[in-house]
Amino acid sequence: MIALSVNLNKIALIRNSRDTTNPSVTEHARMCIAAGADGITVHPRPDQRHIRARDCVDLAAMLTVEFNIEGNPMAGPRRSERAGVGDYPGFMELVKALRPAQCTLVPDGDDQLTSDHGFDLKKDGEKVAPLVSELKSLGIRTSLFMDPEPEQIRLAAQVGADRIELYTESYARAFRTGTNVDSVLHQFVSAAETAAQEGLGLNAGHDLDLDNLPRFATVPGLLEVSIGHALTVDAIRMGLANAVAAYQKALGK
Repeated sequence: MIALSVNLNKIALIRNSRDTTNPSVTEHARMCIAAGADGITVHPRPDQRHIRARDCVDLAAMLTVEFNIEGNPMAGPRRSERAGVGDYPGFMELVKALRPAQCTLVPDGDDQLTSDHGFDLKKDGEKVAPLVSELKSLGIRTSLFMDPEPEQIRLAAQVGADRIELYTESYARAFRTGTNVDSVLHQFVSAAETAAQEGLGLNAGHDLDLDNLPRFATVPGLLEVSIGHALTVDAIRMGLANAVAAYQKALGK
């Protein structure tokens, strides 16, 4: 069965639009778990635009399901300029302190609105390999955010990753526009087959929604999807518990 990990970044973004603790990230995590979510994902960035380092600490203390922390392992510490918002300790320091079940390394930067590409391990493999090794030595399952490119996926195995998370925006765009859906999906199937050949577990995420998820769920070997933006939007329309249930149904559960 494919696990559903709910990304809570957008819940934190709504909270941060006011000087308030409402909505509560931890309370929404509890609601997602009660509704059947298999895991919780967060992606803290150094500017703390949505999920903050303190949220990660709070979630680690209360979660009863798998905790997945995403982020750029090269992101160092940063002082916060907002009153009441703690400093960002650096991504690796945060993860090493909390030791989540899974850490997904993502090559993003502050100037990106959202994650928009996978690792180029031809260029960054030597930097990434020791970070993967360090996380794995702490018992943290380590995944790399990757484009559906077989050559790059083979390199992900060489640097020691346990899993990859396929960046699915190209599939979501093809599905939305009705353009070359079969050929684009085939790229992800080929990527999945390469991952299996290399002994890598397979996750996926980005712009997956209730419309495009059922077909993507047919990709062989898919273990987990991480969904935040679309699920949060659907929760506004149908309620959070109903939205989680609808996504589990889209995964075939």
